[in-house]
Amino acid sequence: MTKTTTTVRDDTSPAQDDGSEPGTSRSLGGSRAFALLLVITGAAGLLASWVITLDKFKILEAKVAGHTFTPSCSLNPVVSCGSVMESKQAAAFGFPNPMLGLAAYAVVIGVGMSLLGRARFPRWYWLTFNAGTLFGVGFCTWLQFQSLYRINALCLWCSLAWVATITMFWYVTSFNVRSGYLPAPRWTRSFFSEFTWVVPVLHIGIIGMLVLTRWWDFWTG
Repeated sequence: MTKTTTTVRDDTSPAQDDGSEPGTSRSLGGSRAFALLLVITGAAGLLASWVITLDKFKILEAKVAGHTFTPSCSLNPVVSCGSVMESKQAAAFGFPNPMLGLAAYAVVIGVGMSLLGRARFPRWYWLTFNAGTLFGVGFCTWLQFQSLYRINALCLWCSLAWVATITMFWYVTSFNVRSGYLPAPRWTRSFFSEFTWVVPVLHIGIIGMLVLTRWWDFWTG
Protein backbone atom coordinates (compact mmCIF):
# COMPACT_ATOMS: atom_id res chain seq x y z
CA MET A 1 0.00 0.00 0.00
CA THR A 2 1.38 3.38 -0.93
CA LYS A 3 1.05 6.41 1.28
CA THR A 4 -0.32 9.58 -0.31
CA THR A 5 0.89 12.94 0.97
CA THR A 6 -0.56 16.36 0.30
CA THR A 7 1.58 19.48 0.23
CA VAL A 8 0.02 22.83 1.06
CA ARG A 9 1.85 25.88 -0.27
CA ASP A 10 2.26 28.82 2.06
CA ASP A 11 0.65 31.78 0.27
CA THR A 12 3.11 34.18 1.89
CA SER A 13 5.98 32.57 -0.06
CA PRO A 14 6.75 33.13 -3.75
CA ALA A 15 4.73 30.81 -5.97
CA GLN A 16 6.93 28.33 -7.86
CA ASP A 17 6.35 26.26 -10.99
CA ASP A 18 7.08 23.00 -9.26
CA GLY A 19 8.62 21.51 -6.14
CA SER A 20 12.19 22.31 -7.14
CA GLU A 21 14.66 24.33 -5.14
CA PRO A 22 14.19 28.12 -4.93
CA GLY A 23 15.49 29.93 -7.98
CA THR A 24 15.39 26.90 -10.29
CA SER A 25 11.85 27.39 -11.60
CA ARG A 26 11.37 29.20 -14.88
CA SER A 27 9.04 31.90 -13.58
CA LEU A 28 7.56 33.07 -10.29
CA GLY A 29 4.53 34.97 -9.11
CA GLY A 30 4.02 36.54 -5.71
CA SER A 31 1.62 36.38 -2.80
CA ARG A 32 -1.43 38.62 -2.59
CA ALA A 33 0.14 40.51 0.33
CA PHE A 34 3.29 41.24 -1.69
CA ALA A 35 1.21 42.38 -4.66
CA LEU A 36 -0.87 44.70 -2.49
CA LEU A 37 2.28 46.15 -0.94
CA LEU A 38 3.59 47.04 -4.40
CA VAL A 39 0.27 48.61 -5.39
CA ILE A 40 0.06 50.65 -2.16
CA THR A 41 3.67 51.87 -2.16
CA GLY A 42 3.48 52.60 -5.90
CA ALA A 43 0.27 54.57 -5.39
CA ALA A 44 1.81 56.54 -2.50
CA GLY A 45 4.84 57.42 -4.60
CA LEU A 46 2.65 58.31 -7.58
CA LEU A 47 0.48 60.58 -5.42
CA ALA A 48 3.56 62.37 -4.05
CA SER A 49 5.03 62.78 -7.53
CA TRP A 50 1.73 64.11 -8.91
CA VAL A 51 1.27 66.71 -6.17
CA ILE A 52 4.89 67.88 -6.42
CA THR A 53 4.62 68.13 -10.21
CA LEU A 54 1.47 70.25 -9.97
CA ASP A 55 3.05 72.54 -7.37
CA LYS A 56 6.18 72.87 -9.49
CA PHE A 57 4.09 74.01 -12.48
CA LYS A 58 2.24 76.49 -10.25
CA ILE A 59 5.57 77.90 -9.02
CA LEU A 60 6.76 78.37 -12.61
CA GLU A 61 3.45 79.92 -13.69
CA ALA A 62 3.58 82.35 -10.76
CA LYS A 63 7.13 83.39 -11.68
CA VAL A 64 6.09 84.10 -15.26
CA ALA A 65 3.18 86.21 -13.99
CA GLY A 66 5.43 88.02 -11.54
CA HIS A 67 3.85 86.48 -8.48
CA THR A 68 4.93 84.06 -5.77
CA PHE A 69 3.27 80.70 -5.16
CA THR A 70 3.71 78.94 -1.82
CA PRO A 71 2.85 75.21 -1.78
CA SER A 72 0.42 74.13 0.91
CA CYS A 73 3.04 71.85 2.49
CA SER A 74 5.39 74.78 3.17
CA LEU A 75 4.59 75.04 6.87
CA ASN A 76 7.69 76.67 8.36
CA PRO A 77 11.38 77.36 7.60
CA VAL A 78 12.23 73.65 7.96
CA VAL A 79 9.18 71.97 6.42
CA SER A 80 9.36 74.02 3.25
CA CYS A 81 8.37 72.18 0.09
CA GLY A 82 8.82 75.30 -2.01
CA SER A 83 12.50 75.60 -1.06
CA VAL A 84 13.09 71.99 -2.13
CA MET A 85 11.12 72.32 -5.38
CA GLU A 86 13.03 75.43 -6.43
CA SER A 87 16.46 73.95 -5.72
CA LYS A 88 18.75 72.76 -8.51
CA GLN A 89 18.71 69.27 -6.97
CA ALA A 90 14.98 69.07 -7.77
CA ALA A 91 15.89 68.69 -11.45
CA ALA A 92 18.88 66.35 -11.22
CA PHE A 93 18.47 65.03 -14.77
CA GLY A 94 17.51 68.31 -16.42
CA PHE A 95 13.79 67.98 -15.75
CA PRO A 96 11.75 67.94 -12.52
CA ASN A 97 12.48 64.80 -10.48
CA PRO A 98 8.79 63.99 -9.84
CA MET A 99 8.24 63.49 -13.58
CA LEU A 100 10.58 60.51 -13.30
CA GLY A 101 8.53 59.34 -10.34
CA LEU A 102 5.30 59.53 -12.34
CA ALA A 103 6.67 56.91 -14.73
CA ALA A 104 8.54 54.75 -12.21
CA TYR A 105 5.77 54.44 -9.62
CA ALA A 106 3.24 53.69 -12.36
CA VAL A 107 5.40 50.71 -13.35
CA VAL A 108 5.41 49.49 -9.73
CA ILE A 109 1.61 49.67 -9.62
CA GLY A 110 1.48 47.75 -12.90
CA VAL A 111 3.67 44.96 -11.50
CA GLY A 112 1.54 44.75 -8.36
CA MET A 113 -1.70 44.58 -10.34
CA SER A 114 -0.22 41.89 -12.58
CA LEU A 115 0.67 39.80 -9.54
CA LEU A 116 -2.88 40.19 -8.23
CA GLY A 117 -3.94 38.69 -11.56
CA ARG A 118 -1.60 35.74 -10.84
CA ALA A 119 1.03 36.75 -13.40
CA ARG A 120 4.40 35.01 -13.23
CA PHE A 121 7.69 36.51 -14.34
CA PRO A 122 11.13 35.06 -15.16
CA ARG A 123 14.30 35.62 -13.19
CA TRP A 124 15.61 38.40 -15.46
CA TYR A 125 12.36 40.34 -14.93
CA TRP A 126 12.58 40.17 -11.14
CA LEU A 127 16.26 41.13 -11.12
CA THR A 128 15.60 44.06 -13.46
CA PHE A 129 12.74 45.17 -11.23
CA ASN A 130 15.05 44.88 -8.21
CA ALA A 131 17.70 46.95 -10.00
CA GLY A 132 15.09 49.63 -10.66
CA THR A 133 14.10 49.79 -6.99
CA LEU A 134 17.80 49.87 -6.07
CA PHE A 135 18.29 52.90 -8.30
CA GLY A 136 15.22 54.46 -6.69
CA VAL A 137 16.43 53.98 -3.14
CA GLY A 138 19.91 55.18 -4.10
CA PHE A 139 18.47 58.33 -5.70
CA CYS A 140 16.29 58.91 -2.64
CA THR A 141 19.36 58.58 -0.41
CA TRP A 142 21.13 61.26 -2.43
CA LEU A 143 18.06 63.49 -2.23
CA GLN A 144 17.85 62.94 1.53
CA PHE A 145 21.44 64.11 1.96
CA GLN A 146 20.85 67.12 -0.26
CA SER A 147 17.64 68.02 1.56
CA LEU A 148 19.13 67.77 5.05
CA TYR A 149 22.61 69.21 4.52
CA ARG A 150 22.55 71.30 1.34
CA ILE A 151 19.03 72.67 0.79
CA ASN A 152 18.36 72.77 4.54
CA ALA A 153 14.64 72.11 4.11
CA LEU A 154 12.28 69.17 4.22
CA CYS A 155 9.46 68.34 1.77
CA LEU A 156 6.64 66.24 3.23
CA TRP A 157 5.57 64.85 -0.14
CA CYS A 158 9.17 63.92 -0.88
CA SER A 159 9.30 62.14 2.47
CA LEU A 160 6.25 60.08 1.48
CA ALA A 161 8.01 59.06 -1.74
CA TRP A 162 11.12 58.13 0.26
CA VAL A 163 9.16 55.86 2.60
CA ALA A 164 7.35 54.21 -0.32
CA THR A 165 10.57 53.61 -2.26
CA ILE A 166 12.48 52.22 0.72
CA THR A 167 9.64 49.84 1.59
CA MET A 168 9.21 48.50 -1.94
CA PHE A 169 12.98 48.08 -2.39
CA TRP A 170 13.45 45.92 0.69
CA TYR A 171 10.40 43.77 -0.02
CA VAL A 172 11.42 43.19 -3.64
CA THR A 173 14.93 42.34 -2.47
CA SER A 174 13.50 39.97 0.14
CA PHE A 175 11.40 38.29 -2.56
CA ASN A 176 14.44 37.72 -4.77
CA VAL A 177 16.58 36.45 -1.89
CA ARG A 178 13.89 34.01 -0.72
CA SER A 179 13.30 32.87 -4.30
CA GLY A 180 16.99 32.16 -4.81
CA TYR A 181 17.26 34.77 -7.55
CA LEU A 182 19.79 36.69 -5.45
CA PRO A 183 22.56 34.56 -3.91
CA ALA A 184 22.50 34.72 -0.12
CA PRO A 185 23.37 32.50 2.86
CA ARG A 186 20.65 30.27 4.27
CA TRP A 187 20.35 32.42 7.41
CA THR A 188 19.62 35.46 5.27
CA ARG A 189 16.81 33.66 3.48
CA SER A 190 15.44 32.51 6.81
CA PHE A 191 15.61 36.03 8.21
CA PHE A 192 13.79 37.54 5.24
CA SER A 193 11.17 34.80 5.41
CA GLU A 194 10.19 35.91 8.91
CA PHE A 195 11.41 39.45 9.49
CA THR A 196 11.47 41.38 6.21
CA TRP A 197 9.57 44.22 7.87
CA VAL A 198 12.45 44.84 10.29
CA VAL A 199 14.83 46.12 7.60
CA PRO A 200 12.66 48.91 6.10
CA VAL A 201 11.56 49.93 9.60
CA LEU A 202 15.21 50.32 10.65
CA HIS A 203 16.08 52.10 7.41
CA ILE A 204 13.23 54.59 7.77
CA GLY A 205 13.95 54.94 11.49
CA ILE A 206 17.56 55.96 10.79
CA ILE A 207 16.37 58.65 8.36
CA GLY A 208 13.87 59.84 10.95
CA MET A 209 16.65 60.15 13.53
CA LEU A 210 18.79 62.12 11.06
CA VAL A 211 15.89 64.51 10.46
CA LEU A 212 15.31 64.84 14.19
CA THR A 213 18.94 65.57 15.05
CA ARG A 214 19.52 67.83 12.01
CA TRP A 215 16.94 70.33 13.27
CA TRP A 216 16.94 69.40 16.95
CA ASP A 217 16.97 73.00 18.16
CA PHE A 218 14.05 73.86 15.90
CA TRP A 219 11.92 70.87 16.97
CA THR A 220 12.61 71.40 20.67
CA GLY A 221 12.42 75.20 20.57
